[in-house]
Parts: sequence; C-alpha cells; structure tokens
Amino acid sequence: MMENNTQLKEMIRSMVIDVLQGGQKQETASSQSVKQVSRGQEPGVFDTVDEAIRAAKEAQLRFEDCTLATREKVIADIRAAMRPRVQELAQKTVEETGMGRVADKVLKLNLTLDKTPGVEDLVTECETGDNGMTLYELSAYGVIGAITPSTNPAETLICNSIGMLAAGNAIFFSVHPGAKNLSRELVSELNQVIAKSIGIENLIVTLREPSIESAQEMMLHPDVSLLVVTGGPGGVVKQALQSGKKVIGAGAGNPPAFVDETADIKKAAQDIVLGASLDNNILCIAEKSVVAMRQIEPQLFQEMVKVGCVLVDNQQDIQRLVDLTVLPNGTPNKQFVGKNASVILDAAHIPYNGDPRLIILRTPKDHPFAVIEMLMPILPVITVDSFDEGLNVCLMLEAGLHHTATMHSLNMERLNQMARKMKTSIFVKNGPSYAGLGFSGEGTTTFTIATPTGESTTSARCFARRRRCCLTTGFNIR
Repeated sequence: MMENNTQLKEMIRSMVIDVLQGGQKQETASSQSVKQVSRGQEPGVFDTVDEAIRAAKEAQLRFEDCTLATREKVIADIRAAMRPRVQELAQKTVEETGMGRVADKVLKLNLTLDKTPGVEDLVTECETGDNGMTLYELSAYGVIGAITPSTNPAETLICNSIGMLAAGNAIFFSVHPGAKNLSRELVSELNQVIAKSIGIENLIVTLREPSIESAQEMMLHPDVSLLVVTGGPGGVVKQALQSGKKVIGAGAGNPPAFVDETADIKKAAQDIVLGASLDNNILCIAEKSVVAMRQIEPQLFQEMVKVGCVLVDNQQDIQRLVDLTVLPNGTPNKQFVGKNASVILDAAHIPYNGDPRLIILRTPKDHPFAVIEMLMPILPVITVDSFDEGLNVCLMLEAGLHHTATMHSLNMERLNQMARKMKTSIFVKNGPSYAGLGFSGEGTTTFTIATPTGESTTSARCFARRRRCCLTTGFNIR
C-alpha cells in the first residue's frame, strides 16, 4: 500500500510539472545538439545565421505544443523582469547610439511594458448556420526574422518579442549594428527569463556580430517563415519583399501637424512640442513640420516658445542650421540625428537659454527641413491662408507615405476631411502625435508601424496565420 502511494505521488508530481511547463515535449537529441552550439556563450547569441535559426526552429516546435496559459506566463515574466531594468536600458541605449534622451526612453520603455498586447489579441472568429460551424483562428508562423532599428532598439525588441511570442513564434532578431551591444545583451537576458519561466531556450536569438550580409542571409533562410522590418531605409523593405516570403514592413514617415484658426492654440502648441520633441524627434510618428493658418501663427509661435522652444528667425542662422544638418546629397547629417537641440544650436553658434526641447523656424513648404525626414528636434512652420491650401501642403509634405498626421481644430468637418484625405496609418486629432501609440491616448502600443505592407499598427494578431477550420454538422442551436 505504501509503495502504491509513493507511485501515485510521483505520478501526480510528474503531471503537475508537465502542466506548469505547458505540456511541453521532452527534449530531442537534435535540440540537445543545437544547445551545444551556444554553450559557453551568451544564451541566444550565435556566431552564424544558420546556427541561430536552427536553434530557434527547434525551440519553436516545443513552444507551439505549449498552452496559451504558458504563453501568457512567458509574457508576464518578461514584463516583470524588464520593469526594474528600464532606467538602465534607457541609459545604455543613449550611451551606445548617441541618440535621444534617457528620460524619454524611460517613458517609451514603460509604455512598451504597459500597453503591448499579448495573447488576448488573438481573437477567434466564428460562423454558424444550417451547415455547421466554421472557426477562424490565429496560429504561429514558426520562426520570424525581425529587423530592428537603432532609434528604438530596446523598445522594438521587447515589443516585438511580446507580440511574436504571444502568437506562438520564435524570433531571430537582425539588430542594427549601431545598437548591437545593447540588443545582444537584451536578447540574452530575455532568453534567461524564458528558460527560467518555462524551460525552453533559444526562442529569441541573434548574432554576436550583426551585418548587412547576415540580414540578407536571414531573409533567404528556408526556415524563416515571416519577415518583419522595423526602421532602416526603404530599400530594406524592398529587399525583404523580393525574398518571396510574407513581409510586414515599416516605412519612413514625415508627419505634418495642421493647426487651423478654430483650434485651442495654447493646447495645440503644447501638444505639438511634446510630440515633436519626444526623444529628440527620432520617432517616425513625431511631428516633422507644422502647417498653420496665417491669423494664428504669431500666437502659436508665442505659445511654443513658452513651453521650451527656441525660435530661430534670422535667415543666416537658418542657413547655418541647414548647412550643418543636411548633407549635399539631401540626406540628414547622422552626426546630429537624435541629438539635443542644445547640441545643434551650439554647433551652429546660435545663442539660447536653458535646455530647449525644440528648435522652431518659419520656412516655405519646399524647404529641406520640411520635406526631409530629419529625425532631429528641428521643427519648420509653414503658413497658409486657407484650409484647402493647408490640406494640400500637408499632403505634399507627407508625400503619400501613409504613415502619420495630426490636426488641431474644433471644426469636426475639417478634422474628418483631413483624416479621409491623408489616408495615414495613424491620425491624431487635437493631441500630441504619440497619442497614436497609446501614450496619453487610448489603445495599445507598437513600435512597428507597417505602412508599406498595410498592417498599420502591428500587434500579436499580425504575427499569426489566419486559419479556417470547418465542422459540417452540429454546434448550431438557433
């Protein structure tokens, strides 16, 4: 009898362990061999693309057999583990990339942890009728190849990890070389969190030394089922589309902010400065120009100066700024991308007080600062005489990128007309641009805004296949 009780306890113990681990399968000899590849290195960090993707594929095969509750546990543990690291991650990002502000990166990282959706985003659809029932459910692609930028490296990596793991995938991160140290450290730490949480290693992998060549190799690897490109020049998305795989591609943006004569000018000024200056304007959704009705332009400038802007109105100073920050080939000078306004003003020998958030100046609509996505805290203001003129200027500045636009107005008809005409993935009415990411606005957040391929603000459901399952009898009780 005692022997039977002992056997029963062992059986129960084994079942409990199996449930806690999500019903995962026993490790195969093949997965054991892959682990040997990264032994003695940082977890999840490999020397070659093939080794990394092979390890991720074997990890994903185990992960897809786990329950949804297991995925939820992984995501909860990632959020909990990353929360105490926010300040350090922000600091390390600024130190390595030389872009942005630590305090603003803290805001973005907390936003990522708070508002990136997980398993709850995988909504099931159902149809029933005389002929039975059809389900539409979302399931994993397998291994996702994800390219991340240097502008938002930690935020993008954590945000994409949550969404892609929620959908049941493993991820190979091809990170920007300008943020490789932070990204490699973060991948390694996330691997440790996941291994401790559910006992599976290599669900998130990367390379020790990223390169353009390794990103190209990843795009063509037969075991990568989906490509997700965040940041980088438009050519990267184009190259991904030529791979023959499913691609989710985030593109460039040049968001205009339109302020008409009916707007609350004080609030509009505050919102524009908050949005355009966040992390020194390196966010693709940030206001890159302002289009203002002539009768309210003086008040708008006055209010913007009150909340931390430096108005540069000397044409020689403006030209020095252009010469300093725009290269002869018409691209931004990377030396000043994401730098504080004070750094740019010092280099241009323009006086200022304190620590200004933003440089503002009057320009024509075809000025380099207006038509180039500068990614710097420099905000041109273009004056117009009518709503129709202003809308046309906004359309010209946004250049059909369909990314982001904002408008400040109390005229509902105009707000709706601009929203329809701009056709942007994000349109914010009477708020800072970052409200479109769920910060001081409703909705979830993301740092992969897929405008070229049409998914818009991505979430877990974008990283899953939509599958149809049909039952030809039953389950119709109407």
